Amino acid sequence: MDEFKRYAVYYAPAPGPFAEFSAHWLGWDAFEGVELPHPVVEGLPLPISEITATPRKYGFHGTLKPPFPLTGTRAELMSDLETFASAHTPVVLEGLTLTRIGGFLALTPTGDLSALETLAGEVVATLDPHRAQPSETELARRRAAGLSARQEALLSQWGYPYVMEEFKFHLTLTGKLTEVQAEATATALTPVITPLLPRPFEIKDLCLFGEAEDGRFHLLHRYTLSG
Repeated sequence: MDEFKRYAVYYAPAPGPFAEFSAHWLGWDAFEGVELPHPVVEGLPLPISEITATPRKYGFHGTLKPPFPLTGTRAELMSDLETFASAHTPVVLEGLTLTRIGGFLALTPTGDLSALETLAGEVVATLDPHRAQPSETELARRRAAGLSARQEALLSQWGYPYVMEEFKFHLTLTGKLTEVQAEATATALTPVITPLLPRPFEIKDLCLFGEAEDGRFHLLHRYTLSG
């Protein structure tokens, strides 16, 4: 039996200062599969462990194809992902900036996003034959957020409402915060993380993640965009 209950295709930074800080910030190294101590960041409104509790289990990432239960075999998924990556070129964007999205903070890309949006849409569509249908419980959870008619259609077709033209690439840094908490967190985090942000921001590979039975996500393999 496969040891992972869902799979996802993410962007994750290559090893280096940016990846190291981000993993410590969340407290979870998805590549090594270990918990990490949080860094010292002065001026935060709450302990980092509370600020990052929600995104921690996923590891630091940007979603390209959202988590899905697998139909078929993991080997078949990996083979198709490798073929896909070998036929596509890296995506280069201007950089990343700290942004408030609703009630949480994330890093979002700057510059022309069309190549990234195209890549994400093709990943979703090409690998969709590997996606088993979501449970009724999962569908109900998605619908509870209040979906538009188009998002409902995307949920029915692709198993997730925020794909294709609803896709917004982001690297989540916090769970939900109040406006005051988000502002204080951004003020404290900006001078620490800004020097580490890549410029330009390049997506050079696709990362296959797997969700273990405990809900933690693990980075299983990188596939170089070599087309």
